Amino acid sequence: MDFELRLARSKLEREQKERKERAKQKLERERKAKQEAVRQREAIEVAQRTRRLDALQAQIKADQLTEENLIAGNGIMFYSILEAVPGQGFGDKIKLPPSCFTELSNQGALDKGPMYFRLSKVHQDGPADSVLTEHQNQEVTHSGVLEFTAPNGSVELPPHVWNNLFPDAPVGVPLVEVRYVRLPKGTYAKLQPDGRGFSDIPNHKAVLETSLRNNATLSQGDVIAVKHGELSYNLRVLELKPSSSVSVLETDIEVDVMGAESSSDWTDNHVLKPLEIGKAESGLVEEGKYIYYKFSVDGDVSSIIASEDAHIEIKLEAGEGGDTDLYVSKHPVLFPNQHQHEWSSHDVGSKVLILSPKAQCLDGAYTIGVFGFKGTTKYQISIAVHGNSGHYINEQPSSSSSAVEAGSVECQNCRRYIPSRTIALHEAYCSRHNVVCEHAGCKVVLRREEAANHVHCKKCGRAFQQQEMEKHMKVFHEPLHCACGVILEKEEMLTYQVQHQSSSCPLRLVVCRFCGDMVQAGSSASDARDRLRGLSEHESHCGSRTAPCDSCGRAVMLKEMDIHRIAVHSQN
Repeated sequence: MDFELRLARSKLEREQKERKERAKQKLERERKAKQEAVRQREAIEVAQRTRRLDALQAQIKADQLTEENLIAGNGIMFYSILEAVPGQGFGDKIKLPPSCFTELSNQGALDKGPMYFRLSKVHQDGPADSVLTEHQNQEVTHSGVLEFTAPNGSVELPPHVWNNLFPDAPVGVPLVEVRYVRLPKGTYAKLQPDGRGFSDIPNHKAVLETSLRNNATLSQGDVIAVKHGELSYNLRVLELKPSSSVSVLETDIEVDVMGAESSSDWTDNHVLKPLEIGKAESGLVEEGKYIYYKFSVDGDVSSIIASEDAHIEIKLEAGEGGDTDLYVSKHPVLFPNQHQHEWSSHDVGSKVLILSPKAQCLDGAYTIGVFGFKGTTKYQISIAVHGNSGHYINEQPSSSSSAVEAGSVECQNCRRYIPSRTIALHEAYCSRHNVVCEHAGCKVVLRREEAANHVHCKKCGRAFQQQEMEKHMKVFHEPLHCACGVILEKEEMLTYQVQHQSSSCPLRLVVCRFCGDMVQAGSSASDARDRLRGLSEHESHCGSRTAPCDSCGRAVMLKEMDIHRIAVHSQN
């Protein structure tokens, strides 16, 4: 009986203990639940307060941005993020989609003159509004607009704008923020070429002016590509006034072109080294490369040369182990080569080139091209003006020098006239030691030991030394490919390509009669009237610009100004 009571009491105590433990755990769970609910409620309140503050700040920023856009756009607010697509053309005028035209037109932007846009690169790996605005990072530039024909959602950027906005190749499809802005007219610009050579262009500021006609804006830090013939120069914008971004339309800008950085050296193929008359210069040219020099001839020296009292002599002495070619041209050809030059010398070893008037005045600027024909060659080049010392061009020998002495007999071997009393002795000696070249039209008398070295070209028949034949075949008879597609040999160049490069090659360099710049002529003008006037493709386009008539002030196209003066003002 006692045993059963003890078991019942222990069971009751155990059950009471378990109930207390469960009650304690329940109270602990309820306390933790209340604490978690308080924390969640506080977190929700903090999040709501943060969102309200962010929304308020975003609204303040949006209001500030709207105000800035209205100020920058002179009352017009236009903003859009578009996909950047590389386009064609020159200058900085972009193509926008038609939807942009509608939005700008509705705000009256077309009535406020030329439209300018601020273009900035959008970083897609950061926040949505992460747009850099520092010009130093070259991720902001400005542009005009060419037309509104781009596909919806995209903007076509010409190479000038694309290279300034994306100096490195972008990954994927880049996004560009386009904003409408108003820019002040520029008054001053300071530019610096990235390399040497730009200042060697005659009247380089006129060339720069012609290139800037394709631009509507300039931005500090941008790089401008200036084309001159087949060459291209990059100029960096260092400073602008009155603002860091200006308009260049219908304004006169004072331009300072600084010298190239001192780190630039003379190794560029398209750099002209100065060369003084009477002073020798040494150099080293690699095979297949050009080294260029420039010199000038004044009017006094030119008049002396024209009277045949003196001549210009260019001497090139080449060292052993290599060979060179010599090309010379006069402006507008700045960099003569095997395709385009006025004078040339292809002799093996050292060579002398004498410049003749060629029925033209010799005064002006000249360029010399030293071409490394074979191996790396050390050379020394010099220019001198030598008097003719009483010998004049085209002087004929006196008649007494060609008279045949009476009683002379013609040698059957060398065809010279020898006195009859010694003819037998001469013929015996001549037949043993001399031999006559049997090539048609040659008949040169050679020593027998020299005859093996005397050869004729199988194509043109010219006579050369054996060691000169390889260079002759390569220079004169290997096909040369003109950049326009015509293929000619050097021999054909002497007759046909001179005419091809001066009158028919679309890549020939001509001086535009309207802008004064040296440009590629291009193909024939599309307008039949322009073809009758003899205008090239570039001149047909360039002459379409208008200018006020000096007499009546009417705006007349440049290419029709002479007709206007004759028809309207009776000016001859």
